Amino acid sequence: MMQVGEAGLALIRQFEGLALTPYRCPAGLLTIGYGHVLRGPVLPSITPTQAEELLLQDAAIAAHAVRHLLPVALQPYQFDALVSFTFNLGSGALQRSTLRRRILEGQHAAVPTELMRWVHANGRKLPGLIRRRAAEAALYQGFSAGHVS
Repeated sequence: MMQVGEAGLALIRQFEGLALTPYRCPAGLLTIGYGHVLRGPVLPSITPTQAEELLLQDAAIAAHAVRHLLPVALQPYQFDALVSFTFNLGSGALQRSTLRRRILEGQHAAVPTELMRWVHANGRKLPGLIRRRAAEAALYQGFSAGHVS
């Protein structure tokens, strides 16, 4: 069973950033750590270790969704890119996306273009999402995502 690798986790860390106190993300959700959405009691602050634990839990949930929604053979770097995408947007976005359909059809060359369609939050095109999708597209194609900025 495929698990998210260090390349996927590094991509998530890079684009989510680390916040040890709650903040509102561009989509307006109350968030802490590496993009962990707070549902229920609001934590006043967390430690870097707690942030990493939340990241691993959230990434495992995203990885499960990718495995469930895309029961096809993927390279580890492709899987990692899709976990980053799903971590950021949720499994519902992956489930209803043309991106998913293209992968299920084996049209892997179309994936970078499909990823770049997901660069809006609250109706605005965000430079951070453009950079993130470009990094995910590069990783999906087998290129090191590095620190795309």
